[in-house]
Parts: sequence; structure tokens; C-alpha cells
Amino acid sequence: MVFDLANIWAELIAFAVLTYVILDGFDLGLGILFPFARTEQNRNTMMNSVAPVWDGNETWLLLGRGGLFATFPLACAIVMPAFYMPIMLMLLGLVFPGVSFEFRWRTTEWRSVWDAAVCGDSTVAAMCQGMALGALLQGIEVEGRAYSGGWLDWLTTLFSVFTGLAVVVGYGLLGATWLILKTEGDLQA
Repeated sequence: MVFDLANIWAELIAFAVLTYVILDGFDLGLGILFPFARTEQNRNTMMNSVAPVWDGNETWLLLGRGGLFATFPLACAIVMPAFYMPIMLMLLGLVFPGVSFEFRWRTTEWRSVWDAAVCGDSTVAAMCQGMALGALLQGIEVEGRAYSGGWLDWLTTLFSVFTGLAVVVGYGLLGATWLILKTEGDLQA
């Protein structure tokens, strides 16, 4: 049996990205659904349900990005400049919900601000992931062996915006299924 390392690595990277989408999707989905919780007790239950796994799910994203860089450096060198802005916004959107998550427990006076930050940052992260995916599916301009498009090409198509909205809705669905699985009573309903 002949093993093609490129195919094996492509499958490993695809597995890491899929695992990230599933596992971090429910985290971000809970953040997206956060303003729809009716009571403070429901918001606390939502946060407590995801607390043990909140920080660990981004590991799969790092594995996918590191695998892409290590095994397909030319593809990484072409794709990354096309998506610097949405990737930076996504990374900020992934960092700040964790910060908001920690600080909302430490204060009562600013809790509404941190609650809004959890929702906003989760939505920004999901939207940026979807917009980058939509722009990648539309295609990026390559000339020679380098990206030749503009800085905001990822934002110029309506398809990328709709793909971003679809990812936000999809992550919200993952968050809702997590709540159904992990909670009971009023919040589950």
C-alpha cells in the first residue's frame, strides 16, 4: 500500500478544522445565544455548562493552522495574506470571550458589559470565520505563486457575508443543542 503524505496531512488538517468547528462551535454558539437567556440564573447556568471545556477547543484550530504551515507552506503563504484582517478579527473574537467569561464572575457592577462582550465577541469570531470561508469558496486572486488581490477582497462579495451569517446561525444551533444536552428545565425548553 502506497501512502501519500500530502493526502494524509490534508485529511489530518481537515479533521482538526472539523473538530474545531464542532467543539468550539457550541462555545461560540452559547455566546451568540447569551442575550436570549431570560434570567441571570440561566446565563450563569449557560456559562457553568461550558466552563470545563471553554479554553481547550481552540487547540484544534492551532493544529489545523500549524499543519497547514508545516506541510503546505506555499498554500499557507498564498491564503494567509488574503485573510489577514478576518483572521485577526477572529482571533480577537476568540480571545475576548474568554476574558469576558472570566471577568463576568468577578463583578456585579459591570456584569451587563461583560455579558454583552461575550455575545459580541462570539458573534464577531463566528462571522469572520464564515466570511473567510465564503471568500475562500469564491476564490482568491493568485498571480504567479503569490496572492495578488486586495486587502478587503474577503469583504467584497455578498456570498461571503451570507456565509458569515450562516456560520453565526449554525454556531447558534450548536449552542442550542449543547444547552439541550447539558441543561434541564426552563433553559432547556
